Amino acid sequence: MCFALSVVAKDADNDAAIEARMLRIAAQLRCLVCQNQSLADSNAGLAEDLREQLRVMLRHGDSDEQIERYMTQRYGDFVLYRPPLKATTLLLWFGPALLLALGLGTLVLVLRRRARMSDERFEPDAGDDEGSP
Repeated sequence: MCFALSVVAKDADNDAAIEARMLRIAAQLRCLVCQNQSLADSNAGLAEDLREQLRVMLRHGDSDEQIERYMTQRYGDFVLYRPPLKATTLLLWFGPALLLALGLGTLVLVLRRRARMSDERFEPDAGDDEGSP
């Protein structure tokens, strides 16, 4: 009887460790349905299926790297919250900075052109009267 209880307790500890590891890995993977939630946070059916797949892989002894490789081979780099820096993800990594630089460059160009314009090129503000003091 004591032996059976110790086996059950050991299995429960093992399941708790697998669950904790699964949640840690799932937090780093994007839900393919929600796209703004991790697999750990999502309630979508696909996310539940993928969490179960993670549990199965962990029980089989797969490493975190093997699981990540499996997920990216199957779903692409999009599934990763932190995709690797490579030729196919350059725009993903540097796109926001390029858009910001382009926007700031456009703003500077417009402001410089506008500063060179004479006052006659602008319409007077509403309510401005020429004769008021």
